Amino acid sequence: MAKKKSVMRRVDKNRWPGVYCREYENRKHEGKPDLCYYITFKVDGKKVWEKVGLKSEQYSPEIAADIRAQRVRSKRHGGDVKTNKELRKDRKIRNRTIDEIKTMYFESDHGKKLKGRVTDLNRYDKHLKSLLARKRIPDLSRLDTERIKKAMVGSSTATKSNALELLRRIINYGAKHDYCPSLSFTIELPRKDNLVTEYLTPTEIAKLNDVLDTWPSQDVARMLRLAMFAGLRRGEIFKLEDYDIDYRQNLIEIRDPKGGRSATVPMSGPVKKLLKDQQEWRDKKFPDSVLLFPGKKGKQRTDSSAVKRIKEKAGLPDKFRIFHGLRHHFAVSLANNGVSLDMIGELLTHKNPQITRRYAKFLPDTKRQAASKAAKLINAQVASGKAENKKRMAAK
Repeated sequence: MAKKKSVMRRVDKNRWPGVYCREYENRKHEGKPDLCYYITFKVDGKKVWEKVGLKSEQYSPEIAADIRAQRVRSKRHGGDVKTNKELRKDRKIRNRTIDEIKTMYFESDHGKKLKGRVTDLNRYDKHLKSLLARKRIPDLSRLDTERIKKAMVGSSTATKSNALELLRRIINYGAKHDYCPSLSFTIELPRKDNLVTEYLTPTEIAKLNDVLDTWPSQDVARMLRLAMFAGLRRGEIFKLEDYDIDYRQNLIEIRDPKGGRSATVPMSGPVKKLLKDQQEWRDKKFPDSVLLFPGKKGKQRTDSSAVKRIKEKAGLPDKFRIFHGLRHHFAVSLANNGVSLDMIGELLTHKNPQITRRYAKFLPDTKRQAASKAAKLINAQVASGKAENKKRMAAK
């Protein structure tokens, strides 16, 4: 049965101007009809009504008059005047659920361009959604982040760190765009040590080369050779287009690499021949495509299932990530032959020199040569000093 409402009446125009009330006959408080208080004031010449609350909710004419005074003062001093209903709506807009913020993050211009967008979406659905989707940022605590890690039992430290880093990105995006308040604590990421350096033995690289020589799809074989001979990342190879190749200057332009800004890497003789052979193959099969290594219907690849079969036929280790591993093998080969870490970093388009430091352990010959040179220099200094001392003694 609907609650019966009485007519709105002024409470006391002298004591509490602009304060009204309405009796609810069907709702009792202290044995009498409950009262609901309202206030009214003008905004830009228009009268505005706002519900304050019920007497049974501990509201009174004094409280209603105080709220009205706040609204009037705000308007008088140039502030926006908002009713409780509008304020509640604003709070809801600025306090979205994690699931709502996640959707806005991935649908933003930045989110649509994320290199790992699909991986991040899968990561959210798998590790975060069931625990946090309906939560709002003010309700989050450190205990929630511990629950995430506990739920990911069996996952690697790197996987846990990536999941929590994604949560942090989503929250930071929401706070930046005023979809939620900032987090009251710092999300601690598990320390990960995943700088695995993969490389092949001479026997393994020879076996892989034999498989690539005879592989039916030579476009796939050439992709792997490009990773092996130029150190390019898988995504960089998939995105290569005709105008990225400068045969005159023997340069390859890497557009939008993992490190950020575009970069160029030198083109060796074998790589130059490989690319020309690939363009000739591409022009016959996909004459309208500008991609050097097009996939189905001449469109850009997102993966290559054939590389797994090549890896199996070559008998490479299960944990060897073939594209990434061949890029590492390229760097390790350079390090073993005395190429400086700075040069290796340039060829791999690393923006952070600390990443290149992983290859320092593959510089044994260079280190021995440096140590030997230091010993020779010191011995020469000692011999020179002895000669000077003899001269001084003879002079005396």
